[in-house]
Amino acid sequence: MIKTKMKSLINNKYLLFLFRIVLAMIFIYAGMEKISDTNGFSISINNYKILPLFLVNIFAITLPWLELTTGILLLFGIKVKENSFIISVLLIIFIIAISISLIRGLNIDCGCFGTVSGTKIGVNKIIEDLVLLLLGVILIKFDSEFLSLVKKSKH
Repeated sequence: MIKTKMKSLINNKYLLFLFRIVLAMIFIYAGMEKISDTNGFSISINNYKILPLFLVNIFAITLPWLELTTGILLLFGIKVKENSFIISVLLIIFIIAISISLIRGLNIDCGCFGTVSGTKIGVNKIIEDLVLLLLGVILIKFDSEFLSLVKKSKH
């Protein structure tokens, strides 16, 4: 009974729409900030000391556009499950990168919103990303067609 009530609460079209908009706006903002300072974002990526140098610039150029594109598509309700999956994978990668850096004792800016926020990595960042990941997983499971530009055909 509790499981059914929880599922019906989470499956509420307004709540799913809210999750979709929150996730979309965060990724749109993050992508735009990183695009506006690709060089600074490249430095942020390099500070993690995880990627080989030749991949840093490739990630600094492509990652923000991926975030922006998936965010915009999510905002308009286009391929919600697919874009939520992409965002969820990115969040898992971010969680792993932050965790590795914390274990290694690095005290660096996360680069989450480009170089604007200057937020340091830490447990709070991991918790934030886990909450966003939860929203992404819920959208993968339940979808969100409310106020979507594209409706699925029902056969």
